[in-house]
Amino acid sequence: MNRTPHEKFPPHLVDPNEPVDTARKYKIIGPGLVVAATGIGAPDLVATLVAGSKYGYALLWTVVIGVIMKIVLVEGAGRYSLATGRTIFEGWRTLGPWTTWYFGPYILIWGFVYGATGMSAAAMPLAVLFPALPLWAWAIIMGLSGFVIVWLGKYSVVEKITAVLVGLMFLLIVGLAIYTIPNLPDLFRGLVPMIPGGSVTYTLALAGSVGGTITLAAYGYWLREKGWYSPKFMRVMQLDNTVAYVISGIFVAATFVLGVEVLYSAGLAVSSSDKGLLDLADILKDRYGVVIGNLFLIGFWAASYSSIIGVWSGVSLMFADFWGNIRRKPTNHPDTLTGGKYFKFYVLWLTFPPMILFLMDRPIFLILLYGVLGALFMPFLAVTLLWILNTKRVPERWRNGWFTNSILTICAVLFISLGIYQCTEAIVRVLN
Repeated sequence: MNRTPHEKFPPHLVDPNEPVDTARKYKIIGPGLVVAATGIGAPDLVATLVAGSKYGYALLWTVVIGVIMKIVLVEGAGRYSLATGRTIFEGWRTLGPWTTWYFGPYILIWGFVYGATGMSAAAMPLAVLFPALPLWAWAIIMGLSGFVIVWLGKYSVVEKITAVLVGLMFLLIVGLAIYTIPNLPDLFRGLVPMIPGGSVTYTLALAGSVGGTITLAAYGYWLREKGWYSPKFMRVMQLDNTVAYVISGIFVAATFVLGVEVLYSAGLAVSSSDKGLLDLADILKDRYGVVIGNLFLIGFWAASYSSIIGVWSGVSLMFADFWGNIRRKPTNHPDTLTGGKYFKFYVLWLTFPPMILFLMDRPIFLILLYGVLGALFMPFLAVTLLWILNTKRVPERWRNGWFTNSILTICAVLFISLGIYQCTEAIVRVLN
């Protein structure tokens, strides 16, 4: 069956009376953990540290809001895939050709720039721990190792490696946060919503930074790779997604605690770039010793490297599906799956062309497009999920309820506001 942009979903593929199996029948280590880990990168951790260092625990509540929003967004993408048997890109195409014209350039530009930034972020802690090699060499090693794992492995390999990395980063970062002996009364007061003077931008950014952008939409593809492909997996998907984002929220909150207890309490600041994490490592070494500082660097590496593995896998699947749709390939055609030629093309695209950016200044126009298109993706995802999940594009049983619609509406307003700010900031940065 060839796919067309406005083709209606065949009713016989979804049985509205199909039983919904419970999570007890399945092993709940899966796509949710992968998508949550992939979405937590160095920029998210830096934003959390900087907010904690500037405002103490006053903005901790935004981490909770961010977790709730991401649970709803990712659940929506997963619910569409399970309820219809279609991918999220197929759903977008039913909204008109404008979605293709936006998503096509975005995924190519995003992949080229992220390839370089992702490899560099994972390389930074290693360049400090093992300075015999320069940063660019470690970045290439990180990219090549991620390339080999994803190119040769199946989804199950990605899932297992991600689980190990998540366990490592969770153990180290949460453990270090506990080691700093946080001020619990202040911490709990930080869960009460308030916006200190001058913190509106940080509030928006922090709420929107808990766990990824384009990688959120990859969830449905990992569900398919996991073998969760129909409405009977709906409950297990929802539990998988919720547990994973609660874990990621605890991890981000632990980073926030480090920002407060190590930086804010001492009146210290770190760089707002990825190097801010290295600044914190130096401060931890000075205050608690070299071992503690190095443990933080290992946790930083695990968080960054899990993003490489996840992006190389999940976003490559998204590109393969996008190009398969353009080429009118049938659903689940081998070319669009893990290991298919479209998938492998994008893995190559993420790995090798971005290495050029290690040797030159980043092209201004490319950075501008990356910033603008990236800022628009979260509003795009929130608005299209509202559109898709409230119409006949999904069976009535699986459409949004009032709570989901309310959260998605809040997401749309928040991300549109944040997107406008980020677009403006990207333009100003380029012009300066």
